[in-house]
Amino acid sequence: MITTTTFVSFFPNSKILLYNRHVGVMTNIIVGSEVWVEDPSVAWIDGEVLKINGEEVEIHTTDGKTVIASLSKIYSKDVEAPAGGVDDMTKLSYLHEPGVLHNLSTRYQLNEIYTYTGNILIAVNPFKRLPKLYDAKMMERYKGAALGELDPHVFAIADAAFRAMVNEGKSNSILVSGESGAGKTETTKMLMRYLAYLGGHKGTEGRTVEQQILESNPVLEAFGNAKTVRNDNSRCNTATLSNELIGTLAHLLQFITFIYIYFFLNCSRFGKFVEIQFDKQTRISGAAIRTYLLERSRVCQISDPERNYHCFYLLCAAPPEEIKKYKLGDPRSFRYLNQSKCYELDGVNDSHDYLATRRAMGVVGMNEKEQDAIFRVLASVLHLGNIDFSKGKEVDSSVLKDDKSKFHLRTAAELLMCDLQELEDALLKRVMVTPEEVIKRSLDPVGASVSRDGLAKTLYSRLFDW
Repeated sequence: MITTTTFVSFFPNSKILLYNRHVGVMTNIIVGSEVWVEDPSVAWIDGEVLKINGEEVEIHTTDGKTVIASLSKIYSKDVEAPAGGVDDMTKLSYLHEPGVLHNLSTRYQLNEIYTYTGNILIAVNPFKRLPKLYDAKMMERYKGAALGELDPHVFAIADAAFRAMVNEGKSNSILVSGESGAGKTETTKMLMRYLAYLGGHKGTEGRTVEQQILESNPVLEAFGNAKTVRNDNSRCNTATLSNELIGTLAHLLQFITFIYIYFFLNCSRFGKFVEIQFDKQTRISGAAIRTYLLERSRVCQISDPERNYHCFYLLCAAPPEEIKKYKLGDPRSFRYLNQSKCYELDGVNDSHDYLATRRAMGVVGMNEKEQDAIFRVLASVLHLGNIDFSKGKEVDSSVLKDDKSKFHLRTAAELLMCDLQELEDALLKRVMVTPEEVIKRSLDPVGASVSRDGLAKTLYSRLFDW
């Protein structure tokens, strides 16, 4: 079993290495050859060829079974490969799918989560903290080291991109890609940490650019990340990994170089593009972060055992005075949060993370007034979700269902600082603008619910973009 995998690639002058699952296929397989054959439970299993009958091959596998496979669907096994695998897969005799997966699996079992494929770094998510692998001593070790000189590491990729920028005077790009739960966010944070280490302003007082860059991560994670089935202690089998490997590396051909050092993060719930700028003294001079493709539907609809965006749970765990200010309560009392039975994450303190997020927002330049406005919008989204509708007296019309719904509507209007009646009309009526007039049409309870959810998604999406 291999866990999900992240691909980190450094592209000087857009030179890209392509992995092809058919590279290294041997046509001279004979009786006695050691080969790989597909297996439904473990993706690939090795065995020895017992008999060849035309295009059919009889193989005795290492789990004691005898299978029949097509000659075109088996691959030669590298019997000379080291027992602990190789740190660069270009060293493999056969660069085919089973050979690549077996090498990754072998290294992973030895706690070696990084492996090169040329200038591509493959990172297998360990699903645990490895602090010594990313401390200051490790950063100093990789500083200035040539790519491939030391063990595979994400710092080596960052250093290679940085040195190429300095030595050649050209922009460079780093691409981080992988499936949901592969560790893209953590990998990108490590890249940013290392570049901040290389280009930081030592001894500078106050808030530095590199501090703002690093503190942007917890803010974006709070508002753009959520627990899913895949990214919270999830696993994927080797078949899933192999398909992702082929698709991702083929996708790299479409990648181009941009102006500065960039990161592309295909995150689970949104995409992030980070541009870090350096001056002539190789110090960080500025940065820009662009986000896109936020999963808007998650605001209103989640599946068990997933969660909504972290920020909602952080806000519900805020200090008592802020809970009272935003008229919040237990997450179980809000429709947009109680569709799943998962309210807490193991090893995560939402109260602590709320305060940490507020501090990070201050570091990146958001003042108290702006922070308050942000959390007012968040709270209004939760209150909007608790508004229910019932059938009105007129045909295809609706009204607020009960006093509870009226309370949440009134609270949402107060938090959004908008007119109560206008907000109610926006939920209960559909407005059509023609060249001659403005037509208002009543909505039935189902239509009003759709209108409510649409407003909530738009509010959150606009807030996230801001």
